[in-house]
Amino acid sequence: MLPKFKWQLLMLLVGLILIGGGFVLGNSSSGSPKVEIINDESSLNDLGDVVVEVSGQINKPGVYNLSAGSRVEDVINAAGGLTSEADTEFVEKRINRAARLSDGQKIYIPSEEENSKIPNSQNSNNEILGVLDNLININTASQSELESLWGIGPVYAQNIIEQRPYSSVEELLTKKIIKQNVYDRVKDQISVY
Repeated sequence: MLPKFKWQLLMLLVGLILIGGGFVLGNSSSGSPKVEIINDESSLNDLGDVVVEVSGQINKPGVYNLSAGSRVEDVINAAGGLTSEADTEFVEKRINRAARLSDGQKIYIPSEEENSKIPNSQNSNNEILGVLDNLININTASQSELESLWGIGPVYAQNIIEQRPYSSVEELLTKKIIKQNVYDRVKDQISVY
């Protein structure tokens, strides 16, 4: 009886081998990305850190690694505080020390002398006014004030408002709120403090 069905059995056996081989090849080359599971708790803690640079009139300028959720005040304290040459009026008016830090952020503290030499706008007597006069504060501006900027319409303005607070104007790019070309046109017209 076996010789009578020899060809049918051979074909069945070849078919099973081909099907089995297809499953093995299909699973090994599925193209799915490999996932690495990290069990080390110290590696997990590093993922939540923020790295921030602080420079200018600060006692120990440099790059600092702080825990996620840290504030501007935390990095200023970690850097030894402000120097005696720091423009404290600028810091009081323009630096939100309670703002949360974002990874890759830079904080610059100018000196009083440096700030007095930077012309930004002039009054009718051609006297230099404050360094950041007439800038739109993206942390406090109304929607209509934001829309007065080049390239900022109702959608961008609403996104800016919803993502507040900002500790630097560069966050408009890092948070992907506005496009690079819009940022390039408005960066000199905006501030965060």
